[in-house]
Amino acid sequence: MLPILNLGPLALPVPGLLVLAAYWIGASLAERRAERYQSQPEVIGNLLYYALMASILGARLGYALRYPAAFVASPASLLSLNLNLLDVWSGLAAALLFGLAYGQRKGLQTGTTLDALTPFLASLALGLALSQLASGAAYGLPSDLPWAIELWGASRQPSQAYDAIAGALILGAILRGRATKQPGQTFMNFVLLTASAHLLLGAFDAAAATLPNGWRLNQIGAWFAIAAVLWLQRQPARTKQVE
Repeated sequence: MLPILNLGPLALPVPGLLVLAAYWIGASLAERRAERYQSQPEVIGNLLYYALMASILGARLGYALRYPAAFVASPASLLSLNLNLLDVWSGLAAALLFGLAYGQRKGLQTGTTLDALTPFLASLALGLALSQLASGAAYGLPSDLPWAIELWGASRQPSQAYDAIAGALILGAILRGRATKQPGQTFMNFVLLTASAHLLLGAFDAAAATLPNGWRLNQIGAWFAIAAVLWLQRQPARTKQVE
């Protein structure tokens, strides 16, 4: 665990830096590989850049709406670089809404655009897993295995490391894979691989939310994602049969 990196007078938040690095690497990969998915590199680059700006603005405004008292006494805090003053879900919603609006304005095709964004998404997923390893979030179940790590007062499964390894393998598979003729197939392959990894590795996550009957919400979400992808992949075949 390395939440803070001290460099002289600077205290750098390692988890946030890992996410930003993953964002930059993923955006670069998406731009370089955009043409093989029939997308324009500059359009993909602009989409990711402006979506990032929208997510930061939305995350800060979302936090301010949830905790207005934190900014009433010091309105200048709205411009603070403190990553703890961000609401993640508001940021994601703002990025998604902007992406949809930008795509509609530019006339982007959903399938090819999602394919072009897949390397970025795979890189970001890996960065998030590494950031959780650095911060100690999403910690694993208690374990006495030889590779268990000491975290939060107990020997635990290194679930964040499992997620990071899976993320690296998925990113490698996406980068080595060839563009398919069916738009959206590369993105669906990514969702299928990622959901399968969460379905298997979610069993080691002690911090995952659970229902009263013991079902883990992350694994339920993974099942739904897998079912949705399999259903969508069958649609072209059904259409051909009807024709």
